[in-house]
Amino acid sequence: MEKKYNRSETSFCRERLLKYCSGSGLDIGYGGDPIVPSAITVDKTVSNLSTGGHPLNLEGDAANLYWFRDGVMDYVYSSHLLEDFNRTMTRQVILEWLRVLKIRGYLILYLPNEQRFRRHCERTGQPYNASHSIEDFSLEYLKGVLRDMPNIKVVHEDPACEEYSFEIVVEKTGVTLSEKGSAGIINRFLKAMKRVMR
Repeated sequence: MEKKYNRSETSFCRERLLKYCSGSGLDIGYGGDPIVPSAITVDKTVSNLSTGGHPLNLEGDAANLYWFRDGVMDYVYSSHLLEDFNRTMTRQVILEWLRVLKIRGYLILYLPNEQRFRRHCERTGQPYNASHSIEDFSLEYLKGVLRDMPNIKVVHEDPACEEYSFEIVVEKTGVTLSEKGSAGIINRFLKAMKRVMR
């Protein structure tokens, strides 16, 4: 008997956002239905695969992409995941996702507007996702987080997609804060090793 899957959030935005997903890229929190079949899929666990049967490539924490060096991906896509991190983690997670992007690479996010999502659940009887952790999560909230990050540029945004979602595409235009930090740590480590080796 063939397994039945739920419709993925990605299925709603795929046609609009495909143009940003060329080359090597990640789909973080893909749930079984990646934005493109060639995306490297990342999810917390195989048990999260409720929207399709596409294989999971990397199992782990979306906030720590330790498998990848800085600046190696053409795009990072994520749908309906960032809102599950608490308010103090939003910036850190975005910086980690930007870290792995090449300069001129795209961070592509399709996310719920929390208040619209709650109204949708009340109106339709759809079960509420208790993993959502930020009451005012929205395009405006996210743009506030991005506002002071250097070397990024918003190239596309839509505050109202489908029933309760929004989308934003950010282009990386230079080295981001997380790369400066990791490069500094590596340089300090190498200098310390040279002193030890003398």
